[in-house]
Amino acid sequence: MEYVYRHLEQGFLEMSHFFKAVMVTGARQVGKTTMLKKLAEDTRRTFVTMDNLVMRDLAKSDPIVFFQTYQPPLIIDEIQYAPELFEQIKVMCDESDEKGRFWITGSQDYRVMKNVRETMAGRIGILKLYSLSVSEKLGVRHSVPLEFDFEVLKIRYGEMPKINILDVFHDIWTGGMPEIQNASPHVREVYFNSYVDTYLMRDVAELGGITDSLRFGKFLTACASLVGQEVNYHTLAETAGISEPTVKSWLELLVGLNIVYLLHPYSNNALKRLVKTPKLYFLDTGLASFLSYWKSQETLQHGAMAGSYFENHVVVQLLRSFANELNSVGLSYYRDSNKKEIDVFIEADNQIHPIEIKMGGLPDRREVRKFDILDSNSIPRGKGGIVCLSENVTPIDTDNFYIPCNLI
Repeated sequence: MEYVYRHLEQGFLEMSHFFKAVMVTGARQVGKTTMLKKLAEDTRRTFVTMDNLVMRDLAKSDPIVFFQTYQPPLIIDEIQYAPELFEQIKVMCDESDEKGRFWITGSQDYRVMKNVRETMAGRIGILKLYSLSVSEKLGVRHSVPLEFDFEVLKIRYGEMPKINILDVFHDIWTGGMPEIQNASPHVREVYFNSYVDTYLMRDVAELGGITDSLRFGKFLTACASLVGQEVNYHTLAETAGISEPTVKSWLELLVGLNIVYLLHPYSNNALKRLVKTPKLYFLDTGLASFLSYWKSQETLQHGAMAGSYFENHVVVQLLRSFANELNSVGLSYYRDSNKKEIDVFIEADNQIHPIEIKMGGLPDRREVRKFDILDSNSIPRGKGGIVCLSENVTPIDTDNFYIPCNLI
């Protein structure tokens, strides 16, 4: 398969020139190892993987001998299986001024990140890689980072092909896993079957101690049927035949494995009547559509969940864009006890950029009136708008625009 340029590459190399170790997290099969191997071409960097049981046993039992055997510069793949290495990595970082000695991948944040933060403070840069974005699939490298400014949006608009709902739902149904971008529907189904059975079930057993694959499979399917909605712990528990505390524990594990993303509600001391329940999204819509038994792009596009999957697609595109640009922002959503809701708040530079997500070519411009809730509560408001299927970037008013979803 031809290599696809990843937008995180530049940021990764910047981190490698600054830190002695750089770690890339992300779900299985999103391309972490492939990216690092590509960047290591024509160098003397050695590759070791903790998926190899021999290497893993040595790493866990004797980290000192492990690093005598495999000396930096190194790529250490799937380090979550041998967290014992971190203490020795710390020692080796302190012994040398060399930058980028260790390039590390990890497929879960569930326990590894606790070790990283405690052991490697100040020595490691941590980045997250998601599955392929729309622009990565198209080979487009945006010349300007994502901002909700009319001129910036127009520049990005000129760099992308014209939006088409068929293309959008092809992206949603296919998802972003690099291996299946050109696969037939049959191969795609086999791939996701294998992904769940080979990777996901093994990881939840090894890392989360979950051995009841039948109930966990039901839980996964139930989660996929709730994309874009507030988490309903009771419904998930009832569907999977588990307790609500178990639901919370399993959800935490899926977040740690970078399978699902919980968008938490906006919190502000001045606003007393806000909901506290997060909304659930899958970090790969292809996996979600597979788990929900959407057998084709057409059935998903015309089905009852089309709007929810479109919202999921946009939220994850936002996550990808900000992560790839190393742009640290806060994401949340707004909903109060009167059921007034705004799909996404993007918090940056001490301002809130409000975003509505609508699956239409020209949604009702009155949707942006909801943004006045920010003004009425004296919350600094930045530019925003409606992310939709609009064919152009079009002003709604001074501060809001119709934004084609492929520009995100």
